[in-house]
Parts: sequence; C-alpha cells; structure tokens
Amino acid sequence: MDHHSPLKSPSPQAWTDCVLSDFDAFLLDHAAAEKKASGMALSMVSHYPDRPRLVLAMAELAVEEMVHFREVIKIIQARGLTLGADVKDPYVNCIRSLLRQGSELYLLDRLLTAGVIEARGAERFGLIAEALPEGELKTFYRSITRSEDRHFELFLDLASEYFSAEIVESRWQEILTFESQVVSELPIRAALH
Repeated sequence: MDHHSPLKSPSPQAWTDCVLSDFDAFLLDHAAAEKKASGMALSMVSHYPDRPRLVLAMAELAVEEMVHFREVIKIIQARGLTLGADVKDPYVNCIRSLLRQGSELYLLDRLLTAGVIEARGAERFGLIAEALPEGELKTFYRSITRSEDRHFELFLDLASEYFSAEIVESRWQEILTFESQVVSELPIRAALH
C-alpha cells in the first residue's frame, strides 16, 4: 500500500504476476478501463448539470482519462494489437451493486464507488510501474499512477461538498470494506480489476 491509499487490503502478488505474464491482455483491458472512466465522468455531467463544481471536475476528469486512453492506444498499436469489443467488468459491476435508490443516496454512492474504483486502479498501476523493467512502459505507468492517485481524493472532496463529513466517512468505510471482500473473491485476471 502506498502511504495514502485508503484501501483495506493490498492486491495479491499473484495479480501482478498474472498481468506480467500476459501484458498484451492487460494493455487491452487498461485501454477499455480508461475509456469507460471517461464515459462515466461524462455521464455524471449529464446526470447532475445543476452542480457546477461537479460538472467542471467531471469535464476535466473525462479529458484526463481520454488522454490516457489515447496514450494506451498508441502503445497497443505499436505492439501490433487491436482493441477488442467492450466487455463487462465483473469488479466494477460488483462495486456498482452498492448503489442505492433515492437521488441523494444515489449521488453519494456514485461518488464514493467511483472513488474506490479509482483508488484500486491507482494502487494496481503503481504495482505494475514497480514491477516493469526500466524503459518506456515503466515510465508511462509511473506517470499514470501519479495522475490516478489524485482521482479518488477528487471524488471524496465532491462527496464532502454535498454531504456531511460523518455521512461521507461512514459510507466510505462500508464501501472500502465491501471492496476488499470483492477483490478477495473475484478470480485473478490479466486485467486492471
């Protein structure tokens, strides 16, 4: 764990080993994850047009994730690979099962589930950056890690703009506990999640 990761359990070494043994598959999944993250940010803008701070933050996030997507595409094409069709991400689907009905609860849960997904992504990009040999890929994953590292905090900040500290903290802890369980139960794949 890095010093400020909120996650309750680290990713197992077996995950890193699995990714390194099939890095092409990981790259394709990474591209898909960036594209989905960008789309998720845009859907937040559509859903909450009346919340100016959220709109601007999500517009900026969508651009940043799209830049990452473009960079991963360049790496993929340089390796002679082709993007696949979108597939459902079992991890993200599990986390999204936490979303509660009711406009306020739903907003809180959307922000905090996005936050935990970003936190796990940042942790895993960091593990990949550490494990790769010196070179362009390692440098790329180091920079991705730095940028993703700030994203979970953005979602927490937005949550605390719209909800009390107590409500945010209590729900955040529930989501972190659930996330840790999900990671321990899902099969390990050469994928971000």
